[in-house]
Amino acid sequence: MAISARIRELAGRHTSLDKAIHDEMTRPKADETRLRDLKRRKLSLKEEIEKLKARAH
Repeated sequence: MAISARIRELAGRHTSLDKAIHDEMTRPKADETRLRDLKRRKLSLKEEIEKLKARAH
């Protein structure tokens, strides 16, 4: 898979996690464990995207 395609795939997953975080935070009683996991996964994706962008340039 080309780096640019992988970046787009990861960016889509990052956006999905952002929405999931937003949805969880707007619930009356947000699950803090779930929020922490979602945020950790989102950060991991962001770091992977940044590494791929650095390699592409």
